[in-house]
Amino acid sequence: MTQIDINGSDNATVHLFHLDLPPQAVERFTAMAGTGEWPLKYALGATKLRPGFVETVDVRDLGAMPLSQYMSEAYDLPAKALGADAARVDALTGHVVILPPQAFESTSQTLNVNTPLRHVGSWSSAPVKARSASLRSTSAEGVLSGGTEASSTGGLSRAILITALALVALVVLVLVLVL
Repeated sequence: MTQIDINGSDNATVHLFHLDLPPQAVERFTAMAGTGEWPLKYALGATKLRPGFVETVDVRDLGAMPLSQYMSEAYDLPAKALGADAARVDALTGHVVILPPQAFESTSQTLNVNTPLRHVGSWSSAPVKARSASLRSTSAEGVLSGGTEASSTGGLSRAILITALALVALVVLVLVLVL
């Protein structure tokens, strides 16, 4: 049994598993049954797994394309991310299961991988750059000029406030006349 820690905030790691089953058993193992039973999820030991992001690949279906190239293109993995593992990945036969980070529903969990799955490796795609806090400077503060009051944010807020007060006054006037 192999343990893999999944970080729920990770948005870049792709996991590859070899599936050691005869071809006729792959569909039943990897597809979630109508009853909710899902052998793949159980073999992974996953608490959360999204079926729409689980990809099962018959390596023969790739034709002349190596599995490492498919993973690079399909999952935006830089060629250097696989590095020395590329030859080992390309040597795989049969079926593999590929799990991008979205497959885990942003849930931190520990996978306890059991047969018929074998963890081949995990690789990170180009990291997404974090957005930094906006810069603040006293030299950037000031007052815009050249427009009318209604076109500025403050003027727009005052116009909405005046309109709301007028509507409230109109409702009160109608209620007084009706009573």
